[in-house]
Amino acid sequence: MKSVRALTMLFTVIYGGKKKLIKVDGADYTSLMTQVRKKFSISDKDLTLQNDTGVEVDEDVFTDLLEERSHDILWRVVDKDSECSVLDSSCSSQTDTLSVSSETDDSAGPSSKRPCFDGVFEAKQFVRDILEEKAGGPAVLSEYKEHGKLTDSTRRHLVNIVVAHITDKEGRVPSKETKTRCALGIVTLFPSMKDPYSRTGYEHFYDPKSNQGYISWRLKTVSRQSKHHGGHHSKKDARSSGTSDSEGSGGPTAHRETCNHLEQQLEGDQCKEAISFMNHCVEKDLIFEKMKATFKHKQLLIHDAAKSNTVLSVFPRFLDTKGLILQDFDIQFGTETASRLLEQWDSLKSKIIAEARTLTSTLHLNSLLSDAQGNRQDEDSDWQVWDSDMSSILLLANLLPPSAGGRNKSTKISIREAMDHIVQFHKACRSLTEHINKTEGLQPHLLAVGSAKNIIHDFYIVLDGKLLPCQAKSSLAAFDELFKAYFVFSVSYPHCLRAMYTFIQTTIYKIDLGTYRETPRVKDLRAKLLN
Repeated sequence: MKSVRALTMLFTVIYGGKKKLIKVDGADYTSLMTQVRKKFSISDKDLTLQNDTGVEVDEDVFTDLLEERSHDILWRVVDKDSECSVLDSSCSSQTDTLSVSSETDDSAGPSSKRPCFDGVFEAKQFVRDILEEKAGGPAVLSEYKEHGKLTDSTRRHLVNIVVAHITDKEGRVPSKETKTRCALGIVTLFPSMKDPYSRTGYEHFYDPKSNQGYISWRLKTVSRQSKHHGGHHSKKDARSSGTSDSEGSGGPTAHRETCNHLEQQLEGDQCKEAISFMNHCVEKDLIFEKMKATFKHKQLLIHDAAKSNTVLSVFPRFLDTKGLILQDFDIQFGTETASRLLEQWDSLKSKIIAEARTLTSTLHLNSLLSDAQGNRQDEDSDWQVWDSDMSSILLLANLLPPSAGGRNKSTKISIREAMDHIVQFHKACRSLTEHINKTEGLQPHLLAVGSAKNIIHDFYIVLDGKLLPCQAKSSLAAFDELFKAYFVFSVSYPHCLRAMYTFIQTTIYKIDLGTYRETPRVKDLRAKLLN
């Protein structure tokens, strides 16, 4: 074997967003550093050389490392004054850091080198190179170039291509750094897929903290398929991932301080007297005043597991006084937060409709799309047609469909069944008790009472087998009250609609944004609608 000192070697160097091939005759430490400085016009900076694990390499061991791994070693040359880690978000992509990989001139066969990256540009180029080289990749690039976005099926194909590449290079368990680079590269190459509300923008593709995201999901699928193919069918291998993760802090059941400072909160006998007084009071203003004065007592009751089911008995005015849910939510979060859905829905609705058109066509989906756009032509079926706002809300549920409840996939329900957890129609001529008895297990949800789905006279929230009248007269305002009821009464979201309600909570109301656990689907949809 020839000594590397006698070889002419090519080093691929990335610096300041530019990539160059540098030829070094007699590959020694001094020759390499001299050529790097010359090619990139680096004169007065103190540079250090690191290997692909970030360990600094001195001149006396440089040749030994080259002889051991002359084809696949990866180098980083770093300016000591601005040294940072490969994917340190605090470093600019224009810092004086470069990556070096090497191969000999006379090497035969395909290169076995692995890319080393430093910052956003290198991650983007890494993903681009994969797509340009792999079958199906150019079609992904072409679709984005033509439409400025990717369909869900193309996004899945993109992830499959990237995962196939990194598993070919690193096996079934690629490093966290590699997965992070892939995620960063994807949202940089396809900026409309970046989540504008998350810390890095790419957590829905890979979140290093939780090891979740599309890339992790695909890797687990590949691993399971590989194990099954090899004859290993243990119960542990067949388990799905992510079902046991905590929801993070926040959500409708969290204990939280009130946004609005409350004065004159009643306690002890005074609180009991106020509750007794308002339960017999007929003046609406006094009812609202006493409900506000007993807010903290009500919250203690709601968050007491042994007493929470008595809240509607202790505070029965929820059952006959409209607007109390809205007042309690406003006390918790403030007027600005409380108004966000009603203020933003018109601008979001058209985007939701446009995104829903990319879903696989079904008769039910097509009907909702037609209703959301107000295009239904069949007058005989008008009584079956929700208005535009409610139809668009139900389209959002289609964009974030039900997932299986736990590890038993047989518990997954259909999207049409899930919609019953949002709203149900009730003919005005029928008994309300009839509905309560029939749907006791589906709460809280909206009950829309009217002569037709698009002609609603009254909305109710069904909770604990009781009807709470809504102040709202429109379907959008009624849904706004339904969402707020989850927080006012500290009720968990239905599992089948958790993704949809999480999207509304974090993306629209901006409640617990960054702390409440979001699935990659939620972050992905947010990126599509807001970019």
